[in-house]
Formats: sequence, C-alpha cells, structure tokens
Amino acid sequence: MNEGLNEGASSLPGIVRASRIAALFVATNGCYFGLEGVEPWDVARDARTYAGPWPVVAHPPCQRWGRFWHGSTRNPHQFKLGDDGGCFAAALASVRRWGGVLEHPAHSHAWKAFALRTPPRDGGWIKADDNGWACHVEQGHYGHFSRKPTWLYAVGVQSPYLIWGPSEQRIHPVALAKHGYEKARRIGVMAMVGGKRKTEIRNATPIPFRDLLISIARTAAPAAERQAA
Repeated sequence: MNEGLNEGASSLPGIVRASRIAALFVATNGCYFGLEGVEPWDVARDARTYAGPWPVVAHPPCQRWGRFWHGSTRNPHQFKLGDDGGCFAAALASVRRWGGVLEHPAHSHAWKAFALRTPPRDGGWIKADDNGWACHVEQGHYGHFSRKPTWLYAVGVQSPYLIWGPSEQRIHPVALAKHGYEKARRIGVMAMVGGKRKTEIRNATPIPFRDLLISIARTAAPAAERQAA
C-alpha cells in the first residue's frame, strides 16, 4: 500500500504487476468466466484448495456470516454462525499469501471472528490488521441496483480512492405504493426482488465493480517480494 495517501490509498491508477489473477469462490459461468488473464475458481474447483501463484479476488460465501446467519426469520437457529466449511478462512489466507482483495457484505460477522478492524462507513482505507487494509464501499456507486454496502480487505496492492459514502437511495415503486415512503425506504429495493433467481440477482457483482476489484488485484506485488520487504 502507498501509506501516506488517504491511509494507504492512491488517486492514480495502480501499476499492473500481475499478468493473471485468480477469482475465488465465484459463480459458475458468472461474470469472471471468459475473461483474459482471469482464472475463475467456482464450487467445482473448490477455491479452498487454491495454491497460487496469482493474486486473488475473493468472494467467499456470506450466508453464515450475515444478518440471517442462523436461517430465515420463519425458521431461525437452523445454522451455526460462521459454519461455511472454512471458505472465509481459506479466502483470507489466499489474500494474505498471494496478495489481492477479498469482498464481503458490510457488517459481516467474519470481521470480528478473524480480528479484523471495522472500516468506517464514510469511507477511506484503514489498517485492518498486521497484514492488510480494509474499507467500506457501496456497490450502488458501481452499478448494483441497491446500495449493497460492502467491506473490502486488501493485501500487497495499491489501493485507489473509491467513491466513498452512501450511494443513491433507490425505492421500489411497488413498495412505495403498497407501504408508503418510510417503510419502502426502510426495507430497501432488494427486499422486493423475488422469483427463482432472487438470490443470484441480489448476490451478483456489477461489471464495473468486478473490473475495479480485478484492477486492484493486478497491482499486487509478488509474494516473494512482499515477504522480503
């Protein structure tokens, strides 16, 4: 990181140091497939077994770390907090070992479980631990239909200035007509997404945000170089 510029952030595009990156814990045939210089690891490849050598963009599953880690409100306490089969731990280890960036929903319980410092909601990169840096950013600035507040954890990269702060509040017209402004604002637009593909739609990474994460990972210094520093 370029310490001294916005707590590790640079306003200039990072220098590309990696010809390839690995995208870990991504959807099969999703937005990371078919890209030059990107090696996607979906559930079939089991990203927990990734052994380098490329920097990574990691999207470990969040179901057991989020607000409803225990299950739905209709059937709560059916799951154990953090019971993700070791996915987050493996993603964190890969980012620390090979450099790159990890993405998880804001307020993920994984941050506390792995002793990472909580980034401020208004933005900026902070030192998350002895290895990496963290920030809070909303994917609504980068094409997601909701605000989708997100935490990033990065190691060995040049971290850019992002679009900090809250993104535009979007209100679903059906919710507005049915519930009125206050409730429609409170429940958010994602609550109105239904159908068989609702989870896929909610979890989808917007293309501009995907490209941002890839560009960050490509600036990672080689692991040997970072360890020797």
